[in-house]
Amino acid sequence: MFDMNMVKETVNMFLFLAVELTLLFLLISYLVGVLQEYIPPEKIQSILSGKHGKGYLIAGFLGAITPFCSCSTIPFLKGLLRARAGFGTMMVFLFASPLLNPIIIGLFAVTFGWKVTLFYFVIAMGISIIAGITLEKLGFEKYVREEAYIAPQAKGCASSCGGNKAPVSKWKRIWDTTWTDFKKVLPYLIGGIAVGSLIYGFMPTEFVASISSEDNLFAIPVAAVIGIPLYIRAEAVIPLSAALAAKGMGLGAVMALIIGSAGASLTEVILLKSIFKNQMIAAFLFVILFMAISAGYLYSFIF
Repeated sequence: MFDMNMVKETVNMFLFLAVELTLLFLLISYLVGVLQEYIPPEKIQSILSGKHGKGYLIAGFLGAITPFCSCSTIPFLKGLLRARAGFGTMMVFLFASPLLNPIIIGLFAVTFGWKVTLFYFVIAMGISIIAGITLEKLGFEKYVREEAYIAPQAKGCASSCGGNKAPVSKWKRIWDTTWTDFKKVLPYLIGGIAVGSLIYGFMPTEFVASISSEDNLFAIPVAAVIGIPLYIRAEAVIPLSAALAAKGMGLGAVMALIIGSAGASLTEVILLKSIFKNQMIAAFLFVILFMAISAGYLYSFIF
């Protein structure tokens, strides 16, 4: 049955996400550009390519202290690619950043307690590092698009005007590069937000809870799969999960839903197509699903 409230929620979510993600993408891309201006690519490469697992661990904790959602991680990842950081460490950052940011950890602790939060942190950090190492060893770096390593050339007087013209300032040059990047991903961004908003507006929480109850043997994998197309912000995923648990959703399925929804989103997957080939995107989704399902079943077994 057609429900105007669902339409209203869908439109509101679309507008909210469109504004929020646009501002986040531009802000983070610009800040990354400023960092690259002052920190040589060789320094970033050295930090994130440490031997004996040091680089992987640093990448994981770098992700843990950055308050990024799954989509706003993308411009930072582009900066790491252009700095030629280690592929495995970049993947660790990609997995860990949206899952372990301070907002989601803080809300996790308040809602579920420190014991559950510690379990979540160890699983997310551990699998992120293992996945980064494994993907690097298996040679998945070849599935990064060549153009992802190349910074777009900003157009301005510094390169096209005669010698009498003043050169473009570095701040303007960084902004031009940021804006060129943004225009490239804009179609992916709008498309992903549109689909995610439709799912958000027209998929009731009662339906999610009913198919993910503790009586359902497949509740955990179902919750993990449902979580990925739902773009849920860090501030919303924990309260939503608590509400679903109150409606009868098993806590293992709740854990899977949190990891699936926070670790990946349809919008992020669409954005990643501008960086990765399909094989790498499939590997990324496999890791998130494996992490979500493993954490869900392990949580049910331990707790």
